[in-house]
Amino acid sequence: MDKYLTVILIFMVVTIAISFFDPNTGDLRFVPPLFYGGIAGIIIIVVYSSYKEKKARQAANAKRKSKKK
Repeated sequence: MDKYLTVILIFMVVTIAISFFDPNTGDLRFVPPLFYGGIAGIIIIVVYSSYKEKKARQAANAKRKSKKK
């Protein structure tokens, strides 16, 4: 995973934590759009990262196989 995606992933985890606690008072509260937005962001980052790694693996395999011929 790229370092940029890792940083964004950390922000998504912090967003989920913020959705449960009010940062000003520390009271327990729940903000559904913030929570589900954080979950959706994490899922998108994981799917995109795995897609990108799969494409890189396919390119490396194609390059490796083409050298043998």
